[in-house]
Amino acid sequence: MQYQSQAVAKPYFIFALMLFAGQVLFGLIMGLQYVIGDFLFPAIPFNVARMVHTNLLIVWLLFGFMGAAYYLIPEESQRELHSPKLAIALFWIFAVAGTLTILGYLLVPYAGLAKMTGNELLPTMGREFLEQPTITKIGIVIVALGFLYNLGMTVLKGRKTVINIVLMTGLVGLAVMFLFSFYNPENLALDKYFWWWVVHLWVEGVWELIMGSILAYVLIKTTGVDREVVEKWLYVIIAMALITGILGTGHHYYWIGPPEYWKILGSVFSALEPIPFFLMAVFAFNMANRRRREHPNRAALLWAMGCGVMAFLGAGVWGFLHTLAPVNYYTHGTQITASHGHMAFYGAYAMPALRGRPDGNSNKAQVVEMWGFWLMTIAMVFITLFLTGAGILQVWLQRVPESGVALGFMATQDQIGLFYWLREITGVVFLIGLVVYFVSFFVDKDTEIQSA
Repeated sequence: MQYQSQAVAKPYFIFALMLFAGQVLFGLIMGLQYVIGDFLFPAIPFNVARMVHTNLLIVWLLFGFMGAAYYLIPEESQRELHSPKLAIALFWIFAVAGTLTILGYLLVPYAGLAKMTGNELLPTMGREFLEQPTITKIGIVIVALGFLYNLGMTVLKGRKTVINIVLMTGLVGLAVMFLFSFYNPENLALDKYFWWWVVHLWVEGVWELIMGSILAYVLIKTTGVDREVVEKWLYVIIAMALITGILGTGHHYYWIGPPEYWKILGSVFSALEPIPFFLMAVFAFNMANRRRREHPNRAALLWAMGCGVMAFLGAGVWGFLHTLAPVNYYTHGTQITASHGHMAFYGAYAMPALRGRPDGNSNKAQVVEMWGFWLMTIAMVFITLFLTGAGILQVWLQRVPESGVALGFMATQDQIGLFYWLREITGVVFLIGLVVYFVSFFVDKDTEIQSA
């Protein structure tokens, strides 16, 4: 670390990894509930497991983004963080609020949780991914404001680079778009219209800016390529991401009541959304091929390149497979959607520089870490393939049957049960990969690696 205040990122990364492990565990619970319907019932019903699974995803990503920003911004700005104490205070506020919210899902019936937290005063609960109690949402806004203030003051007083400006733009956009979670109109079509302003404009808009800036930072550090070259790539990627992502929101408007022109706009611009992800993958490999030095942290470069490839496949290719209106008419809400979501969200965080090892862990630890990477990545590829197979069969049996008589939902689920078992097995392999990744942090933990 070049700046002492970068150390505030460490608890954010640790907690993000803990939440990620929790998300994987609840994913396995849900996977079993697909094939053993009463597994853990009534202690953890499927709807509760799903809510915990998806909310942990959102929260661990936010903790990861915040930790990355607290580590990256001081170095890019060439000054200490404006207030390390504020960063630590916000961590505990967010961690406690998030933990209590998850415990509330697990221990209190959802209707009772809504009543306990005063949801009737400002109704915001009950919507997918935005199930958090209103009081938790208010807490998230407070944490976001303090977070942006802390980073903003650091950037304003320090060096301005393309990377920290793009990162700050993405983080501000993330906070602004979340405000639409407080708007909960009674009209379902209007509700869904603005609900996508949070969900879509996060994952296919501002999160791409955050991901792109962090990836650019990592590639500069691990390849030694000139900053000017990396920044030019970053400009092109974020421009394409914003152009396609904002108008591509229309691919969610097909069937909820807005004017029909959204079928054309949504189809065209969402079909273009793989371009920035393809550019991101090319960007990572191009920088790796042009590297001026062999950085000793080989695992970090592997993660960076893997991130670009998996994002392109999951968000780009698998998103394109069912994004055109005539296709989406049949596939919307099937396991094809789930396959796209799983591969698109896949990712992880590493911490060697925060542990007194600026050039990475020992070679032995990096080998273990890379084993974890490949186990998780290959498992996620097969999870995606099995869910895709389940989705194709689901569409065929339930929505476009050859006989002209569609099977019911539950009858269709019985027919695709094999795919769910295969998904569960590969989910266990993914968990093993995650455990191996955790183990890598404790291999030769007392060995110091000298800077090159």
